[in-house]
Amino acid sequence: MMKTLVVIPARYASTRFPGKPLALLGGKPIVQWVWERVQSLGADAMIATDDGRIADMAEQQFDANVMLTSADCQSGTDRCGEVLKRLRDEAGRHYDVVLNVQGDEPFVDPDQLQALTAAFDDPTVQIATLRTRIHATDELLSPNNVKVVCSDCGNALYFSRQPIPYRRDAAQERWLTEGAYYKHVGLYAYRAEVLERLCQLPVAVLEASEKLEQLRWLAAGYTIRVIDTPHANIGIDTPQDLAEAEQILNRTK
Repeated sequence: MMKTLVVIPARYASTRFPGKPLALLGGKPIVQWVWERVQSLGADAMIATDDGRIADMAEQQFDANVMLTSADCQSGTDRCGEVLKRLRDEAGRHYDVVLNVQGDEPFVDPDQLQALTAAFDDPTVQIATLRTRIHATDELLSPNNVKVVCSDCGNALYFSRQPIPYRRDAAQERWLTEGAYYKHVGLYAYRAEVLERLCQLPVAVLEASEKLEQLRWLAAGYTIRVIDTPHANIGIDTPQDLAEAEQILNRTK
């Protein structure tokens, strides 16, 4: 049986929303929602942060496992890699698969975590992520929504902030009725030995252009299995996103 580790990267110094993991949603810090959601997987879990305020709150308020990671980590993937390495080197703990669940995803669905983990039953899978169908034109055209196209075997061909594929023979307002478009849902899982190698890769030209970390992996020749999910997660990037999340939470009570 595969041994799985869930890492929750939680950074304090967000440009658009400083202190975001500590912001309250329904009376609980955002990162606590994520922690409680990932417990459904029954796997080892760790909050990875470079800020003592987040670490103290998580340990004292909801008894989370926390690791203070380097401020030099440039991405959530780097934080996952540091946690994996330190648990192995300092505690002798070894894992087969690592899930990266960002600390600003309070509505992550347990079914998504199960689907990502199950993807590694296929021994050819190196990295796994999710996509969900796009149904609205404004969602398709927004550069804040990353789109993904896949091969027939379900591996990612490309991710872009632009609508892809481009439908040459149809007006843009007909694209959604004449073809399927998919939004990338930014949860990742990595085979442990692949994660270690990903953390050593330099920034790729495509990544620098689109500002999408996963293009670094594709450019280096790694494969990313993409799994369908009906759940379009709501990440919280700004105070406005938090207000919308509060409204969603109130509607589900």
